[in-house]
Amino acid sequence: MNPDTPPPTLNVTPKIEDGFFLGVVLIVSIAFALVVEPFFGAILWGVIAAIVFAPINRQILMAMPKHPNGAALITLFLILGIVIVPAFVLGAALLQEAAYFYGKIQSGEINFARLFSQTVASMPDWLRPYLRRWGLSNFYAAQDMVTRGLTSSFRTLAAQAFQIGQSAFSFLVALGVMLYLTYFLLRDGETLSQRIAVAAPLRAGQRQALIEQFVIVIRATIKGSIVVAIVQGLIGGLVFWALGIQGALLWGVLMGAFSLLPAVGTAIVWAPVAIYLFATGAIWQGAVLVACGVLVIGMVDNVLRPILVGRDTRIPDYVVLISTLGGLELLGFSGIVIGPVIAALFIATWNIFTRMRGGDEVPAG
Repeated sequence: MNPDTPPPTLNVTPKIEDGFFLGVVLIVSIAFALVVEPFFGAILWGVIAAIVFAPINRQILMAMPKHPNGAALITLFLILGIVIVPAFVLGAALLQEAAYFYGKIQSGEINFARLFSQTVASMPDWLRPYLRRWGLSNFYAAQDMVTRGLTSSFRTLAAQAFQIGQSAFSFLVALGVMLYLTYFLLRDGETLSQRIAVAAPLRAGQRQALIEQFVIVIRATIKGSIVVAIVQGLIGGLVFWALGIQGALLWGVLMGAFSLLPAVGTAIVWAPVAIYLFATGAIWQGAVLVACGVLVIGMVDNVLRPILVGRDTRIPDYVVLISTLGGLELLGFSGIVIGPVIAALFIATWNIFTRMRGGDEVPAG
């Protein structure tokens, strides 16, 4: 060794500094997540609105390329006119309908025990032993069974609705945050997504595949689930109204909500009503309801969803069911979207990992 050669120096300091800085990044990111956590729902729905309406904003921006602020503002007004205002009108009408129904139940005009007894009494003799075996021959036993089955899945959703009713100011603040964020995401969304993509410590193919999968699943969930639920609920409510069944709006909203669950669907609402109509002698009304339920309401999902979404973006129905129920239980109403999104990203991530294990490069898209 040459005595004039300086001894080698260990390059430790940069590694320590890099590790410390990564720790700072992690701590600051967690702290920021805790700060914005109260507005998680508002942020989530702001991102969803920006993703869904981004193509419309792009078309408006093409017509007025030098005015991105104006294009984003016009798109925001469209969101207000198409989504927010109709949702408030529907909510007000639904509350009025529910109050009307509740008054009838309190006055005894609607007696579920009597209706149940009439339905069971009109059942054929061969079916009654099966009803007794399943514990459905007694109204209160059947009520307890149904209540236990549904309570766990929808307890969180009901609690959220109650909290919104108690804290209207917080709800309005969250709505304002959502609309404010949506405006800036519409205006600067592409720039922000590029900055996030550059900052993400992933390979280009992995990064692009995950981002595209996230956008695809958000749009598929909204167009393929929410839009289909609205159409099925609308058709179901109109059928109930045409048949003279009271509470058509309430039944239609319930059918729209249950249509989000693939294994349950709208039949959980219209099938018992059809059975009651048959049992009480309203044969043609029951037949029309069954025909519309099977041939019209039930076929909307099979016809409309492939048109809106395409078959390639669908995830298995059992995954949708489990992730939707789990999302509702964990996150409340926002879980309707975030549950399937997490499930789809889980599948996409493992597909990318499997291809990497096989030595394949992950292509974008």
